[in-house]
Amino acid sequence: MPAASAVHSGVGFRSERGPVLAAVMLSTALVAIDSTIIATAVPSVVDDIGGFSQFPWLFSIYLLAQAVTVPVYGKLADLFGRKPVILWGIGVFLVGSLLCGFATSMAMLIVFRVVQGLGAGAIAPATVTIVGDLYTVEERAKVQGYVASVWGISSVVGPTLGGVFSEYVSWRWIFFVNLPLCVLAGWMIMHSYHERRTPARPVIDYPGAVLLTAGLTLVILGVLEGGQAWAWDSTASIGILGAGALLLAAFLLVERRSSEPVLPLWVFRRRLLVSSGVVSAGAGAVLLGLSSYVPTYAQVVIGVGPLVAGLALAALTLGWPIAASQSGRVYLRFGFRACAMTGSAIIVVGAALLLLLDGDTSVWQVGATSLVIGFGMGLTVSPTLIASQSSVGWKERGVVTANNMFLRSMGSALGTAVFGAVANATLRGSDADPAKLVPAVHHVFIGVLAVAVVIAVAAALLPRRAAPVLETA
Repeated sequence: MPAASAVHSGVGFRSERGPVLAAVMLSTALVAIDSTIIATAVPSVVDDIGGFSQFPWLFSIYLLAQAVTVPVYGKLADLFGRKPVILWGIGVFLVGSLLCGFATSMAMLIVFRVVQGLGAGAIAPATVTIVGDLYTVEERAKVQGYVASVWGISSVVGPTLGGVFSEYVSWRWIFFVNLPLCVLAGWMIMHSYHERRTPARPVIDYPGAVLLTAGLTLVILGVLEGGQAWAWDSTASIGILGAGALLLAAFLLVERRSSEPVLPLWVFRRRLLVSSGVVSAGAGAVLLGLSSYVPTYAQVVIGVGPLVAGLALAALTLGWPIAASQSGRVYLRFGFRACAMTGSAIIVVGAALLLLLDGDTSVWQVGATSLVIGFGMGLTVSPTLIASQSSVGWKERGVVTANNMFLRSMGSALGTAVFGAVANATLRGSDADPAKLVPAVHHVFIGVLAVAVVIAVAAALLPRRAAPVLETA
């Protein structure tokens, strides 16, 4: 049976597995920082190469390329091992970053962001799967706290670095800075992470991979651009979403006959995996909803600056890793279901507190509310992912992890589209009017509360007992 060879002696950077953990965190940082660093550099990019009307694609196309490839890379990690997949992802990400740094037009930059997204699609599931391979259920919560902290730090460091590079050096360095980080991450993975695999001749489901990627590309594209580039009831929207749905239907038929399906349908028949998937999708929607509207609310309505508004949101990503690192004590004593239910209840309370925000609210109240939601996320999202990973063996763990992360990406995309439509319906072009922004954002917060309730229901539907599959590493 294939397994990672590691000495299970402690958790942290000083343990035998410390170098691998550091490599995983650095690899995660590549994806995490790049998802936020470009936000503050957009004005500089547009001033240099133009394309103001096209710049939203810098975000959409990256998310699209990453999301649609995650399930495929997850299956490849089960077929060929985690190490070659993550090294491939780091290499592709390096090439994409280099090309982005030399882009001379917005169209070129958008195309090169696709390359970056293809690399990120391999890195994201591989890092989480490696953690699932190397650490026991008891250790995994603390380790997930380490990895989650990377996202929290990146949410603050990314925009700051983007602003510094844009103002004092060049916006191109937001991409060039990835080059030494990619080289270092790849070297650390090469020298620190070792896995043993039983030689086998893998069977690759090429038709399934093509249909899944094409179908998801059209569906996510339709969701991301619906109501923005074209109206929801337009011919373009109906055609793109309809074609995507047909391709996914064909994918389901192909997977039923495939001996090695790229996304096995049993993933959607197991209660634990379905419930944890709904939690992950809901978390993606809540996170994007808050990230999109809390800073704007704080700046336009409360009147604070961009830095303070960003720090108010950063409280969310601060509470998440803190709670995730301590969640092991809860689920080891009371079970995954009890831990997730507790966390989801806290998310519901935090989402309800959002409805109390108004024009007289202090930024401290906004930060405190975000912190509460972050604590709830840490007690819900990480434990349900760990429960999913622990319920399958090595040969299935990559698929299960990738499916969970893919659903979070889908939740983010759907959340962005739905919450944007809700806000725009209220604003009607008056985005700078605080009087209209308050009810618009409140409607978004009502949507966040509704999603929080769905997360709580999914947590309650988790099996009372999730017996882990034990393997010798």
